Amino acid sequence: MNLQERQQFWQQQVNTWQTTGLSGAAFCKQQGLNYQQFIYWRKKSQQPETTVKPAGFAQVTQLTVPTSRNSNELNIHLPSGISFSGINTGNLDIVLALLRKL
Repeated sequence: MNLQERQQFWQQQVNTWQTTGLSGAAFCKQQGLNYQQFIYWRKKSQQPETTVKPAGFAQVTQLTVPTSRNSNELNIHLPSGISFSGINTGNLDIVLALLRKL
């Protein structure tokens, strides 16, 4: 039995158990199920699905490159209206960390 089949099987068992009014142990004994496995899958079925925001790139709408050779600063403007100005090698790590949080 593959993982998906096990998940479906145990979800069915948990759903059936909820309609019986029996304790988990009594239900497992009656059905010939391993009680520890039942507990594991019952807890797993009660945990909310976590959604992970996929990592990706932020769309940059405007990138201002300094025109003066004396300036080493960069400005980034995102579609959401967020802007980062004065970016240089000294603060680039901080800006990258902020962009990852968006």
